[in-house]
Amino acid sequence: APRDNEGIQMKAMGETSSLKDKQQTRDQRSGVVESGYREHRRDTCVITRERTHALFFQVVFPFTIAGVGMVFAGVVLDYVQNWEFFEEVPTVFILVPALLGLKGNLEMTLASRLSTLANLGELKTLQQKRSVISSNMALIQVQATSVAFLASAFAMLLAWILNGEFDPSHAALLCASALATACTASFLLSLLMSAVVIASRAVGINPDNVATPIAASLGDLTTLGVLSLFGSLCFNAHKHDLIINMCIVLFFIFLSPLWLRIAMRDEAARQVLRHGWTPVIISMLISSGGGFILKLAVEQYPKIASFQPVINGVGGNLVAVQASRVSTAYHQMGRLGELPNGWRVRRFASVTRAFFSKDWDSHSARVLLFLVVPGHLFFNLLIRFFQFTTVVPPTGVVFTCVYLIAALVQVIVLLYLCQWLVAFTWSLGFDPDNAAIPYLTALGDLLGTALLFVTFHIVDAIDPAL
Repeated sequence: APRDNEGIQMKAMGETSSLKDKQQTRDQRSGVVESGYREHRRDTCVITRERTHALFFQVVFPFTIAGVGMVFAGVVLDYVQNWEFFEEVPTVFILVPALLGLKGNLEMTLASRLSTLANLGELKTLQQKRSVISSNMALIQVQATSVAFLASAFAMLLAWILNGEFDPSHAALLCASALATACTASFLLSLLMSAVVIASRAVGINPDNVATPIAASLGDLTTLGVLSLFGSLCFNAHKHDLIINMCIVLFFIFLSPLWLRIAMRDEAARQVLRHGWTPVIISMLISSGGGFILKLAVEQYPKIASFQPVINGVGGNLVAVQASRVSTAYHQMGRLGELPNGWRVRRFASVTRAFFSKDWDSHSARVLLFLVVPGHLFFNLLIRFFQFTTVVPPTGVVFTCVYLIAALVQVIVLLYLCQWLVAFTWSLGFDPDNAAIPYLTALGDLLGTALLFVTFHIVDAIDPAL
């Protein structure tokens, strides 16, 4: 009898194990199991999928704060476009999206990278925090110096193509302004991002949902404010003594070896220095293309300056949140170079899967897309309320409808590209935190500026009085 009972128990255990194996296989194929919270697992790793209300409320508050920052950035750009620096050196408008794009190339990438490390438990001890944060802040300085120098050179190249002349003194002025702006703003913002990620993790909030919107909220406003300040100072120096701007350029360049040495202490930062330049430089060129469009647009429609940081910032903000979340999930679900659950990159080429499936990233894409229309309506209301110049922003049903369509098109395209680009870069063995976000935010700048220009064209054709 005992042997019979033992045999029955072993048989029952075998059936239970078989059922668990089958259930685990089904879970791995679908990627979803129900257990209070919806979870995604691969082997022993569990990825918590936030419910709709949890994701919405974690994103909506930093998103709103980010939007308010973008509104003030638009107000600042509309105000300073009449300053002597911007009127006498219109080439600086080509620099604006490239410098504002640093928040996507550098600060948002830093926020995503630190969020991933925090979620993986690699920022627990004081020693870990000190080592990672100092190395990453030094890395940001190296990247900011390089990108600002290249952006100013590219702006001068475009100006030479348009005007057929090259002014060395203007080149020194643009380069000094860009370097001072990029390095100062990046230092302040990277310090803030580090504090936000650590504080978010300490209070139990997913930093992926908080850090990138806050980077977006202060990134545009801080960068535009610093550019206006340092640009005006450099312009005054340009009028009196050309040597001052050259000294500013040399000062930031000579600081680069120091930042490089500090950054090389961290292995992850070393990898970014070795392999992370392509997305940063290409995204800078893409953003500069948006700057070329902005220069033409401001000359034809001065009112466009108020809306440019907002439409670009909202699109870049939302797609950065999505990219950061997906990147973190991939880090938790599998190894770099191998997509989880045996997925193929072609799986992510489907528009239906991106927005209408039950997959966790499709769910978050729908939540983020839901924020576009009410967010822009609120931000446009703030733009009109905080308008301090004589240039009154356009109003009316026609403008609002065309503007909202343009904003929706921008975010839909970016979220669709996000699902594919993050999977593609991961499958190639590149960390999406460093490779995907710069491309996506730069494309957001280019798309946003182009669609905004088209919006003003359409509205002007329908009702020139607007």
